[in-house]
Amino acid sequence: MRKAVLFLRSLLFSVVMAIATVIWCFVCMLAAPLPYNKRYWVTSRWNVFIIWTAKVICGIRYEFKGFENFPDSPAIILSKHQSAWETIFLLANLPRPLVFVFKKEILYIPFFGWGIALLRMIPIDRKQGKNAFRMVVAHGKRRLKDGQWIIMFPEGTRIPVGQAGKYKSGGTRLAIETNAPVVPIALNSGECWPKNSFIKYPGKVTVSVGKPISPEGHTPDSMMEQVEQWIESEMRVISPHAYNAG
Repeated sequence: MRKAVLFLRSLLFSVVMAIATVIWCFVCMLAAPLPYNKRYWVTSRWNVFIIWTAKVICGIRYEFKGFENFPDSPAIILSKHQSAWETIFLLANLPRPLVFVFKKEILYIPFFGWGIALLRMIPIDRKQGKNAFRMVVAHGKRRLKDGQWIIMFPEGTRIPVGQAGKYKSGGTRLAIETNAPVVPIALNSGECWPKNSFIKYPGKVTVSVGKPISPEGHTPDSMMEQVEQWIESEMRVISPHAYNAG
């Protein structure tokens, strides 16, 4: 019976999310002529609605730890990545507008990609190799100067609960190139919204924000090592049951 209820709730959530995405796409098109900050606010109401819907329909709650650690200055956000949940949540709930670095193919997704295209994101063509990173640095400097924060997922893809992916140094390379601090984020969204799972599970997602890490005196690898150590250590605090003892 419980599995049937979870399935029906997840189905209802998926239907509501699909309808909202189509509606919001047209709202975003209407908002396209507005100044960037207003356009961002309008677009991110979709994110607010989806997180609220996930709470009401699927029982997915959340708590923020360490919100005071966000600096009032340019920053690179490097977050744990377990689920689609954080890509929706973080965009609407951080102190400054976020700029995601993502593969350009996402822009081709009907409705969703069209809305994202209005938000000064940084799409990259991975086939370009080193040239792709040069573009990230060039665009990143402009975005940081304009007051946005850049967010990246150093593991590159969603990682199952209780596991760690290979942390890539692209985010810390960007931090050193732009002389911006890195803010690490640990979260356990995969416990409620697992990767590649249609079923959503009730529970509480903890989003824990670490203190900014200055690029001064660091190489990209040494800085990423510090980011990884903090995130993976904090994961064992917010999801101790997901890790083996020791």
